[in-house]
Amino acid sequence: MGLRFIGKDPGTDGANCPTAWVDEDAQEILIQGWKAEEATLAECRETGPIPDTEAVIRVPFRMADVIRKACDAAERPAV
Repeated sequence: MGLRFIGKDPGTDGANCPTAWVDEDAQEILIQGWKAEEATLAECRETGPIPDTEAVIRVPFRMADVIRKACDAAERPAV
């Protein structure tokens, strides 16, 4: 798996913070974030179940630019 690092949460110290990568082989965007608390999970489950193989994570709005960069990278893979 060839992960390409895109960026970390610009509002943190760079350690243990939300991060984005692109996996061009699998054609996926990977996001590290904070685990959602039970109240949020319960609200999310109102729209449908969350399989054991999936998770709800939180990333701050300030990561919008990093997430856009990951989306751009996914649409235009590195040459």
